[in-house]
Amino acid sequence: MRWLRRFAIDRSIMHTDPDIMSGVPVFIGTRVPLQTLFDYLEDEDGLSEFSEDFPHLKIPAIQVLESIARVMLYRGEVLNARFAG
Repeated sequence: MRWLRRFAIDRSIMHTDPDIMSGVPVFIGTRVPLQTLFDYLEDEDGLSEFSEDFPHLKIPAIQVLESIARVMLYRGEVLNARFAG
């Protein structure tokens, strides 16, 4: 998941700082770990509940999920191309 960390840092969605949450990746301007989003997503109401609890992080959360979806689609296309030929 290094690509996700790099994407999120490059897009100013998250950062790491040893003085904030012991260097755990957090959403910029908060002490909310990126892992919190993934923990919410494991529940049935995932993204909607996360958005209710952290309304200021709705857009960054969607950006993270969008980047994951794009990478997964790209990797799927690459795998399909390898096995098709």
